[in-house]
Amino acid sequence: MEKTSSSNEVRTLVLVGRTGNGKSAIGNSILGRKAFKSKTSSSGVTRVCELQTTVMKDGLTIKVIDTPGLFDGTHSVGKEIVKCIDMAKDGIHAVLMVFTVKTRFSEEEQATFLTLQALFGHKIVDYMIVVFTGGDELEENEETLNDYLGHECPQALKDIIVLCGNRKMIFDNKTKDKAKQLGQVQQLFDLMNMTISQNGGQPFTNELFIKLKERTIMRDNKQKVVDSLKGYSKVEMLEIKMQMQQQYEDELKRITNMVELKLKEETARLLKILEEERVARLKIQEDYISFQSKSNDEIQKLRKELEEANKQGVRPPISFPLPIPLPPLPLPLPFFPKKSGKVDPCAIL
Repeated sequence: MEKTSSSNEVRTLVLVGRTGNGKSAIGNSILGRKAFKSKTSSSGVTRVCELQTTVMKDGLTIKVIDTPGLFDGTHSVGKEIVKCIDMAKDGIHAVLMVFTVKTRFSEEEQATFLTLQALFGHKIVDYMIVVFTGGDELEENEETLNDYLGHECPQALKDIIVLCGNRKMIFDNKTKDKAKQLGQVQQLFDLMNMTISQNGGQPFTNELFIKLKERTIMRDNKQKVVDSLKGYSKVEMLEIKMQMQQQYEDELKRITNMVELKLKEETARLLKILEEERVARLKIQEDYISFQSKSNDEIQKLRKELEEANKQGVRPPISFPLPIPLPPLPLPLPFFPKKSGKVDPCAIL
C-alpha cells in the first residue's frame, strides 16, 4: 500500500453481505493472514461480528470487522449491528458490500443494502465499495466484471453500484498467485483511499456511534477513578467494577432493543413493498403472455385464410386485426434511491 498516512493513523473497514459470499476470505487477504475462519460452504462460518487488526509497513493500522449475514435469520441483527458500531466507535472509513458472481443477486442482499441505508441514512452509501467474489469463475469463462454486469446484472444491483459511485471490483479468493493476491488487495486499498478522499478524510459516523463512544469513555474513566481509590479490598474493587460493567451492558441492551425495533419496522415495510412488486411483476408477465397468445391466434387465423384462398384460387381481402397494445416489460426488483427517508435509530436515545 502506498505511503499516504502517518504512523498513528487507523483505517476501519466493515465487511457486509450474504453468508457464503466470501467476506471472511476477503478479510484474510486484506490482513495478510488467516485471521477469520473461512471455508467454502452454503452455511458459512461467521456467526457474530469479529474484529481483527494488522499494521502495515508504513505504520498504518488497518482494522477489519467481519459481520455475519445480517438477514439470514440465524442471530440477533440488532445485537450484531450495535456490536459492530461498538467496535468502530471512531467511525468507518469504508463499507465493503460483498456480492458474488456465482449466485443470483437476491432480495436478501437488496434488503441488507436498503436496511443499512435506512438505519444510518443515505450518507452511508458514500462510504460503500461493491466487491464481487468469484473472479476465478469469470476468468474461466474469459469474462470481465463489466461483461458480467452487462448481461447478468439485475436493475436493483445496477442501481446500488450507481449509488456507490461506481466503486466496484472483482476479487478472486481462490488464486494462489501471490502477485495477483497483492494486486487485488492494492486495488481495494486504492478504492478505499479514493473513498476517504471523496469524504474529506472523515470516517462515517452518526449519533449512535457518538453515543456508544461516550458510554465507553465514561465507563473507562469510572474504572480509572475506582483504580485510584484507597482503602478498598480487592473483592470490593471487583464488585464495584462489575456493577459499572453491568450498567454499561444494560445501556447496550437498551440501544440494541431500540435498533431491533427500528429493524422490525423497516423489515416489515420492505417485505410489504417487495410483495407488492412481486404481484405487479406477475400481473405484467401474465398480460404479456396473454398478448403473445392473442397475437399467435390472429396469425394462425390469417395463415389459414391464406391457405384456404390459395386452394380455391381466390385472393381474399386481407383484414389485419386491430393492434393489441403491448404491455410494458416485467418490472425489475424494487429499489429505493437516496431520497428515501432517513431512519435515525438514535432519535429516541
